[in-house]
Amino acid sequence: MNRLDPHNELQLARASALTRRHFLQRCNAGLGAVALNSLLGQSASAAEKPGAQPDYLRHYAPKAKQVIYLHMAGSPPQHDLWDYKPELVKNHLQDCPQEFIEGKTFAFIKGHPKLLGPVYDFKQHGQSGAWVSEMMPHLAQHTDEMCFVKSMHTDQFNHAPAQLLLHTGSSQFGGASMGAWVTYGLGSMNNNLPGYMVMVSGGKNPSGGKSLWGSSFLPSVYQGVQCRAKGDPILYVSNPEGMSRNIRRQSLDSLSQLNRLELESYQDPETLTRIEQYELAYRMQVAVPGVMDIKNESTRTLEQYGAKPGEASFANNCLLARRLVEQGVRFVQLFDWGWDIHGTTKLDDMENQFPKKCRETDQAISALLTDLRERGLLEDTLVVWGGEFGRTPMHEARGGSKFLGRDHHPDCFTTWMAGGGVKPGITYGATDELGYSVVKDPVHVHDFQATIQHLLGIDPHKHNFPYQGLNQRLIGPTASPKIIKDLIA
Repeated sequence: MNRLDPHNELQLARASALTRRHFLQRCNAGLGAVALNSLLGQSASAAEKPGAQPDYLRHYAPKAKQVIYLHMAGSPPQHDLWDYKPELVKNHLQDCPQEFIEGKTFAFIKGHPKLLGPVYDFKQHGQSGAWVSEMMPHLAQHTDEMCFVKSMHTDQFNHAPAQLLLHTGSSQFGGASMGAWVTYGLGSMNNNLPGYMVMVSGGKNPSGGKSLWGSSFLPSVYQGVQCRAKGDPILYVSNPEGMSRNIRRQSLDSLSQLNRLELESYQDPETLTRIEQYELAYRMQVAVPGVMDIKNESTRTLEQYGAKPGEASFANNCLLARRLVEQGVRFVQLFDWGWDIHGTTKLDDMENQFPKKCRETDQAISALLTDLRERGLLEDTLVVWGGEFGRTPMHEARGGSKFLGRDHHPDCFTTWMAGGGVKPGITYGATDELGYSVVKDPVHVHDFQATIQHLLGIDPHKHNFPYQGLNQRLIGPTASPKIIKDLIA
């Protein structure tokens, strides 16, 4: 055979590729066939019974069917929202205890800092008596529905690694996101919409970028689909100019035939994923415009959320989140940028930026909880609120800044949940009298992830995907993550 002949080169390449793939397909482990049959099986199941849970994942009776995850990117200061500390009020701008800073490394604090008490007033609310800042007057009305976790802690004190750890289980790029893991396990309940949808507000993507809703080693059909605030809600959902829906259908049929020929030849499961993505995109042309158009909502509903059709806002995204779960989307994630309250300028301080972010989110989240409850959706929908880490009880004063703000703090922060099978009106865990360290019932990020999966009926220790010689899991490779059963109703 003439090695210089391009045709012969192509034959050799094909023979080599087929040899490798035949080995994977026909070896005792049957790796290629297993992966392909797994995808085919899930596809068939979804077609026959939308949202059906495979037997190998039906570990528990689920408390929740869907998730709305509200991530406040930059991490809100818990001392100024939920974790009220009278001793911190008494010691406002006094020297920080030496034991707090001895041997500790902070992102920006230098020297010996002053303690920083809450800048705004707190009051108790509801039968639970939960303390809530005056900056969240609407959400204060929901304390008897909320389950506060005040003992969260993480391993990371910089934004991107902490966000990646929280949402993908790994502080490094390359992990699959929580939403991808959930939809990989449970699928979507609506064949015409993705199982996992994402919306971003605040003008920027979070520090961890789009990896926070990526699928990584999981089939790409499970990655989050990001919706835009203006124009087509999803890029290319509309037909190109001059192409009718019938022509697009014929084009997809031809493309599908070509892809299936490739699938038969190479047995690559990602080819099947590509086919499914094209078909889903076609079905979304009809479903997405209607679901993402809030103009038909009542005036009362729009005013309740503070939503304005045609604008980009967190309020609009909260209303869209309700519409999406109403249509059977499994996992909806809202990222709101702008909560990095350092106090270096007016753009990131306690007296200007912090109140602005509270105004933008308080009413909308309150309306979301009310709307879900009134429509009978809250019982099956788990709503999660939080950031990637906490803030220090000390004043950062970077470079001598006089603007009030707090540094990053991984040792403790507050998250809350509502609906979806969690105990309402409770507080779990506690921090010390100055809000510096967890002193009761610590909850690591992996514990939190395990608990969310458990609420959805997934065994977090068994839910895995083989990749790079390891059964990858959202909660990491060790046995230490635990389900926090005291949070579950």
